[in-house]
Amino acid sequence: MILRISQFFAALTAGAFALATPVFAADSAKGGPNAAQQKVIFQVSDADPKKWNLTLNNASNVQEDLGKGNAEIEIVAFGPGIGMLKFDSEVSGRVAEALKNGVKVVACENTMRNAKISRADMMNGIDFVGAGVVELMNKQREGYAYIRP
Repeated sequence: MILRISQFFAALTAGAFALATPVFAADSAKGGPNAAQQKVIFQVSDADPKKWNLTLNNASNVQEDLGKGNAEIEIVAFGPGIGMLKFDSEVSGRVAEALKNGVKVVACENTMRNAKISRADMMNGIDFVGAGVVELMNKQREGYAYIRP
C-alpha cells in the first residue's frame, strides 16, 4: 500500500510539472508574464564584423521570440571589439538599428583609453562603463544570462 501511495504522489507531481511547463513556455514565446523576467548580456571582444552581425542577429532573435518589451538586452564591447562601436565602423548601421529597437550597447572606457579612442569617435546612443569585464560580472550577479557568440 505504501508503494502505491508513493507512486500516486510521484505521478501527481509529474503531471503537475508537465502541465506547468507548457504554460511557462507559451508565456515566454508569446511575451506573457514570465517573459518579462528575461535578461541577457552579450560580450563582443572581437573586431570581426561577422561576430558583431551574429551578436546583433542573436539580440534581434531574442526580441522577436520574447517580444521587444519582454527582455532586457545589453551588448558590452571591450578589447578589439571596441572599434566596431566607432561611428564609421562596418556595422554601425546595424548597431544603430539595435539601439533604436531598445538594445543597450555599452563600450568599455578602459579599452577606449588604452586604444586612445575618445567618446567623440563613438556612435551616438551607446553607453559607457568603466570596465567591460566588471559590467559582465555585475550583470551576471543581477541574473542576466551571459552569451558570447
